Amino acid sequence: MLANLSNLEVLILARNNFGGQLTTQEFCALKKLEVLDLSYNHFEGILPPCINNMTSLVVLDISTNQFNGNASSSYVEAIGTSLEYIDFSYNQFVGIFSFNSFANYSKLEVLRFNSQNNKVEIEIEGSMGWYPLFQLKIIELSNCSLYKLTSNIPKFLLVQHELNIINLSHNKLNGSFPNWLVENNTRLRVLDLRNNFFVGQLYLPTLIHSHMTWMDVSANHLDGKLPENIGKIFPNLVYLNLSNNNLEGNLPSSIGGMLYLEVLDFSSNNFSGGVPKRIKYRLLRILQMKDNQFTSITPVFNSTVDLSYLDISNNRISDTIPRWLGNMSYLSTLVMANNSFYDRVPCELSMTGTLDLSHNLFTGSLHFCLNLPELEHLYLRGNEFTGSIPKVLFNSSSLLTLDIGDNNFTGNISVEIKQLQGLRVLLLSGNHFTGIIPNQLCLLRMINMMDLSKNDFSGTIPQCLHDINFGKIVAPSFDYSSRMVDLYYLSLGSTYTYKGFSNVDAEYAYHEYGGYKEVEIEFVTKYKEVEIEFVTKYRPSSYKGYILRYMSGLDFSCNNLTGGIPPMLGQLSSLHALNLSYNQLTGKIPITFSKLAQLESLDLSHNNLSGEIPSALIDLTFLEVFNVANNSLSSKVPDMKAQFGTFEKSSYEGNPLLCGPPLDESCTKVNESYPTPRQSSNASDYKWYDVDPIVFHTSFSVIYIIFFFSVISLLYINPYWLQRCTNLIEDLIYKCYYFVFETLERLLNCLCN
Repeated sequence: MLANLSNLEVLILARNNFGGQLTTQEFCALKKLEVLDLSYNHFEGILPPCINNMTSLVVLDISTNQFNGNASSSYVEAIGTSLEYIDFSYNQFVGIFSFNSFANYSKLEVLRFNSQNNKVEIEIEGSMGWYPLFQLKIIELSNCSLYKLTSNIPKFLLVQHELNIINLSHNKLNGSFPNWLVENNTRLRVLDLRNNFFVGQLYLPTLIHSHMTWMDVSANHLDGKLPENIGKIFPNLVYLNLSNNNLEGNLPSSIGGMLYLEVLDFSSNNFSGGVPKRIKYRLLRILQMKDNQFTSITPVFNSTVDLSYLDISNNRISDTIPRWLGNMSYLSTLVMANNSFYDRVPCELSMTGTLDLSHNLFTGSLHFCLNLPELEHLYLRGNEFTGSIPKVLFNSSSLLTLDIGDNNFTGNISVEIKQLQGLRVLLLSGNHFTGIIPNQLCLLRMINMMDLSKNDFSGTIPQCLHDINFGKIVAPSFDYSSRMVDLYYLSLGSTYTYKGFSNVDAEYAYHEYGGYKEVEIEFVTKYKEVEIEFVTKYRPSSYKGYILRYMSGLDFSCNNLTGGIPPMLGQLSSLHALNLSYNQLTGKIPITFSKLAQLESLDLSHNNLSGEIPSALIDLTFLEVFNVANNSLSSKVPDMKAQFGTFEKSSYEGNPLLCGPPLDESCTKVNESYPTPRQSSNASDYKWYDVDPIVFHTSFSVIYIIFFFSVISLLYINPYWLQRCTNLIEDLIYKCYYFVFETLERLLNCLCN
């Protein structure tokens, strides 16, 4: 159909679900096209060479597709010099793309070639260098290996003075910070140099840049102090990201005068002190200060501030929680972990997303006035809280994560915990909880990870645990993340209209895809990944993101549980880790465990289990850790096949009646019928006729008494044998008497004679 539209000047197919390859016959006929926009589709294959015949093109946008092949500049070499906008971003191109072909394009204003696979190398300038005729408004070359550079920044940018947007992020640029790039472009609005190798101090331009709204120099190697006048040079910044550098010292007071800041990220540096006291933030939504050396939080915010996310974790703050935090009506996420906060948690706190107070010095019991009905993630691990879990927490119907491990909580688990129907993670380890594990836990059907280890629970393992999800179903409405608001620029403008067109379609094309004079910066909802620590495979591991979504585990170790292991646990087919070690469990290992197809770690050690190890466990193809040591198991261990071929003797030690490799005891018929006892360390000195005197005398006395009373009982019961026994004794007495009497009489006669 397109082949019949030979006079077509504007073709916009953007943001659809078109796919497949572009047919040469269709596109080669469109020689009069001035706007070609195929962006945000699923086109694939190689670009038709006849694009070179479209000599009137002004806009060429093929971004966000799956075009592949060599990233040759031959696609644009023959296009007429009227080209103003070109975007090849986010495809599957490979190879070297040379900018030399653009040297004579005097009208070129927008150049975007953001790479998705890091397999494109951009050759900006040859050995002699070049200075183009164009003046760019936008240049975006993110994640491109800028090829054969003679300096840290492409030299041709030295003659560019009208840039609005610069994005050279995720490259291998090095050297000092290019402050001249900002100095030369007084209308610059967006500067994105993140994830490069820039070193040294952050040098700023000498003139005020009132147009700058976005600046990201994160993930470099910048050091030294932040310039004191940064707030004066960039007074209208909306987004400032300095994270993951080596910056140090106190924050400049001029930052407090940046009235329009909405996102401020200082994380992962060596800043010290605190937030400037004289601060005028009103629009600030996100403040990231984690992983620094800050020692205080100055009470500078009030209820009029839009702050929704505050992260001050991993610092050196030693103080109580400021009560003004409770007045922040928009604050949804508060992360204060790994500091030295102390005293009690104030009742004023009211979060709706995440409250992370883990690894501090908080003491006492949790206030019953603490009301967090919309809280999603609560972390109190690694403090010194005491008392029982306040029942008010069970009213938090939105709670997804409850981590109160490694504290001094006591008492039973209240049956009211069943109200937390949406709970996905329950971590109570390392406390002093007592009593039985209540069956009400089985009503928390959406749980993926449950850790009750290192407590004083007693009784049996609930039979109903198979009713819990443990990864069998990933809830579509659940995301292991804490909502946060972040910034990014979606549009490159909204007002530029190509003067050669006056119709609505052309204006729309440039409004949505080709404009650049107004940079739109919009808020979008992003997610801060929730991180969960769970002990598996003998080590604590952190799970977050999609890994956390699919991780499931059950840990009841180090308690006083008794009874058998419920065979119904074998129905938890998506379970990845199961630890029941260090209890007093008895009975056999359920053969149903062979159905735990996803199991990676199984620890049943230090119990009183007996019987055989089910050979069907060999079918657990993902099993990396297996431990049944220190039980009373017997018979042959499973064959050393599949994963069981990787387990060593330590997995079976402490079971005297087990035999077979990898153990030293062989499973001969004699050994199977009469297991040989273990020899002591002095076995070479042992003699078969050595007898313990104490054992001998004790056993002899017991046998004699039993024999004696058995004879007396027999004679008492049977008169016939009693009479026979009496006659026998009487005969013996007479014989003895006459024998002695006659012997004495003879001796006397002999003496007399």
